[in-house]
Amino acid sequence: MRERLLDVRELEPPEPLERVLEVLDTLAPDERIRLLHRREPHLLYPILHQEGFSWRCDPTPEGEFVILIWRKN
Repeated sequence: MRERLLDVRELEPPEPLERVLEVLDTLAPDERIRLLHRREPHLLYPILHQEGFSWRCDPTPEGEFVILIWRKN
């Protein structure tokens, strides 16, 4: 699976959410997003669910978050 890196750690809300939504629109079935964020994006999860995406969120030792996002099926 190919991966797109999206680092939004330095952006202020709502720009991280907007950036993710832009990339989701162009995500191929064989791609996933590796999202680097300084906060856990709780507002993103219902949107991902509604749009048919799966995700996994892993906190880092530095207190940031790595979120993998991919299309279901």
